[in-house]
Amino acid sequence: MEYGKIIGVGNTAVVYEWGKGKVLKLFQQDCPKEAVEKEFSNARAISYMDFAKPQAYELIFCGGQAGIVYDKVDGISLLDWVIKTRDIQGCGVYMAGLHKEMLKNTIQNAANYKEFLEWGIKRAPSTHLNKQKEMLQLLDKLPNGNMFCHGDFHPGNIFLLDGKTTVIDFMNVCQGHFLYDVARTVFLVEYTPVPVEAENKEELFQFKKSLAAAYLMQMEVTRESIKDYIAVIAAARLGECPGEQLVAE
Repeated sequence: MEYGKIIGVGNTAVVYEWGKGKVLKLFQQDCPKEAVEKEFSNARAISYMDFAKPQAYELIFCGGQAGIVYDKVDGISLLDWVIKTRDIQGCGVYMAGLHKEMLKNTIQNAANYKEFLEWGIKRAPSTHLNKQKEMLQLLDKLPNGNMFCHGDFHPGNIFLLDGKTTVIDFMNVCQGHFLYDVARTVFLVEYTPVPVEAENKEELFQFKKSLAAAYLMQMEVTRESIKDYIAVIAAARLGECPGEQLVAE
């Protein structure tokens, strides 16, 4: 199988040109086949929803690797855009505008966000067992829901072209209360680590915090209303991404 030129590289996959107007998202060999099949199923399940996203067309297996053929998304990632422009407020407007459109939708037959968080909390290293019971009890009190939750909504998964935004990456799609997805976005923007090689770490910390605040303001959601969600998401992240050094609150 011959691939076109590389147009994107992520943590789990490389994106190649694939004919006219299409791309092949080719996952690394160590990425479980079930995870790729899940992303393809998720992408197909949300194809009817009324917000900008690439359509998924085909699941491909070749040489021990799995890939998905998607529409090609033109433009610049919102992450690159905000780093270049430093327009934090504008980035918050773009993020919230798209996210509000996405959260208007309900979804069936998708993973339950509370079950995903429970899995992560129980999978956390044994050094965190003393907090596990507390976090599971807190999780149990959070509401259920059937809203479409992207599960990985952050500027790196949003593309911008001529003032219009498009979302990508559907591996973590789930159903639940909309505040889960809002809190997950705040967590990914504000609390995940800055690159090890970064020179101005303190400046980046402040940048991330300001961007999360701008997004929340545009979403019209308070930090108090997502406090418990952030707590259980952070606890689950210990099992989801062991070894990740989170930014302290």
